[in-house]
Amino acid sequence: MDNNMPNLRMMVRAALFTVLVIIGAYISLPIGEVPIVLSDFFVMLAGLLLGWPWAPVSVGMYLLLGAIGLPVFAGGTGGLQAFYGPTGGYLLGFGVASVMIALVTNKRNSWLADAVGLVLGSVAIFTLGIAGLMFKLNLSLGAALTAGLVPFIPFNVTKMLLAAAVAHWARPNLLLPNNNP
Repeated sequence: MDNNMPNLRMMVRAALFTVLVIIGAYISLPIGEVPIVLSDFFVMLAGLLLGWPWAPVSVGMYLLLGAIGLPVFAGGTGGLQAFYGPTGGYLLGFGVASVMIALVTNKRNSWLADAVGLVLGSVAIFTLGIAGLMFKLNLSLGAALTAGLVPFIPFNVTKMLLAAAVAHWARPNLLLPNNNP
């Protein structure tokens, strides 16, 4: 039974981050077709603290819960139609970002690895999000960047800095050392 305890701990942590991402979706500021949410902050933090493969499991559960219709996305929405709406690309980007951040940082307490992982994860979210806006709303690249990136930059930079700071505090203080579930 002791052999299963690390996996059980990681499952519980992954479930906790799924709940945090859901809560983050409800903390939103509507500014147009795409609201500013805290979900991406918790996606980033999951990648930094849970690592591979647990961060993608956690974010994947969030996406699955939303896909089956539970109201876990921004604005209390859910269902497959959310993936075809203006925020669909951002939702898919959450999954890609969790993989990228988890693989790059590998739960190391390294500011450089965290910075690289967070930047790559954010690029994934915004690249897929902007592509989704261009497709769904028939926007030019410039219009999609203006609507789906520019207003989010200061908030995203703040979330990245805060996620890195929380991770650097949490890893040693919450007994989350490198590769030790």
